[in-house]
Amino acid sequence: MNTIHEVYPYLRVRSAAQAIEFYAQAFGGVEQFRLTEPGGRIGHAEVKIGPAIVMLSDEYPEHGMLGPSAESRTSVLLHIHCDDVDPLFEQAVKAGATVVRPPTDQFYGERSATVRDPFGHEWMLGSQIEAVAPEEMQRRYTALFDK
Repeated sequence: MNTIHEVYPYLRVRSAAQAIEFYAQAFGGVEQFRLTEPGGRIGHAEVKIGPAIVMLSDEYPEHGMLGPSAESRTSVLLHIHCDDVDPLFEQAVKAGATVVRPPTDQFYGERSATVRDPFGHEWMLGSQIEAVAPEEMQRRYTALFDK
């Protein structure tokens, strides 16, 4: 059996250089390196956010590789789990993120919020406020539908 070592999110964005700056301001991301074409387009970059690596590149429309727009909805949500969601949420909004859902206590024991970055990617920010067993989480989830 082949062992999987990591799974990396790989984002396509309309301006990778600006995205790298945004991820540094919003989430404390630290650029690890980038590969830049002579014309300036970034073919590959890696940004460390907490312990995770997020890979990204500029769009390559000639190969059908497009990122979402700031106005469109993406089907992928990246989740950043942190100690305290409220200051990270404020930091992301100050950096230019759009509020999708403000910080709210959730039934599954997390306080979470969702923001959309200026490049169309959505980020769920969360911090644990309560340890909830899966059975209790299911009971609470089911109760949501009884209202």
